[in-house]
Amino acid sequence: MTSEVAFYVAFRPEESAVSAHSAKATVHMTLLCSLIFCAHSTFAQGKPAVGAPWSYDGSNGPDHWGDLESDFAECKVGTQQSPIDIRDAKETELAPIHFDYKLSPLKIINNGQTIRVDYEPGSSVTINGIALPLTQFHFHHRSETEIDGQKYDMELHLVHEDPAAGRAAVIAILIKSGTENAFLRDLLSHVPQKVGEEVDRKKVVINAADFLPADQNYYAFDGSLTTPPCTENVKWYVLKTPIEASPSQIAAFAKYYPDDARPIQPLHGREILQSNFHK
Repeated sequence: MTSEVAFYVAFRPEESAVSAHSAKATVHMTLLCSLIFCAHSTFAQGKPAVGAPWSYDGSNGPDHWGDLESDFAECKVGTQQSPIDIRDAKETELAPIHFDYKLSPLKIINNGQTIRVDYEPGSSVTINGIALPLTQFHFHHRSETEIDGQKYDMELHLVHEDPAAGRAAVIAILIKSGTENAFLRDLLSHVPQKVGEEVDRKKVVINAADFLPADQNYYAFDGSLTTPPCTENVKWYVLKTPIEASPSQIAAFAKYYPDDARPIQPLHGREILQSNFHK
């Protein structure tokens, strides 16, 4: 096993004691830090309030986010911004993500930027021994992430954060037009019609695991929130296998948000890795 692979797979902070004489080892330490989710405590994750000062078009659109408020400066000057166009990913020995998603009562919000579902505490993912709670998931139309320049019809972001430990990760699932998605159908039937409205259905239970594809291989890279304040040091895992939703379901979401996708951001030399494990 190469030293690079060892860093990614071991996932142990004590292995940061690499020899300083190797520039390559220094790079590997940075990559290790990203896999240990060395995230900023300011990951006040993407839960924009109604009336937030940013939007997806016009003078408050993505090209201007960095100038709207001082806290949004990273949107303009950051060097690890998301989303990205995934190209030339390096196949590496990466461990599977362990999903431990449980049932949660439905709490769904139409917040003016997307449709978001807040998740009850108790669900998490574990990556090489590091557990992160699932806090919410939301959707984008069209996809924010691209694969070799190709956009998908929608994208789901499962957001995991542990503010006390300063760790954050987004697991992204691409959605393409195809057969009806039963879980998405149920969610769409409960979407609040008014911006700012929140629906709390304690008798309706959901499980985010119903969105997961059978093959959970992924691309991994360092990134940021895709909405202001565009906080960096967020670890991204984009599942390589898309799921499907029917054309009518995609159109139903687009009626609320026809374009809630940030444009592709420069890589600035970031390395993109990909797993290739067998289930």
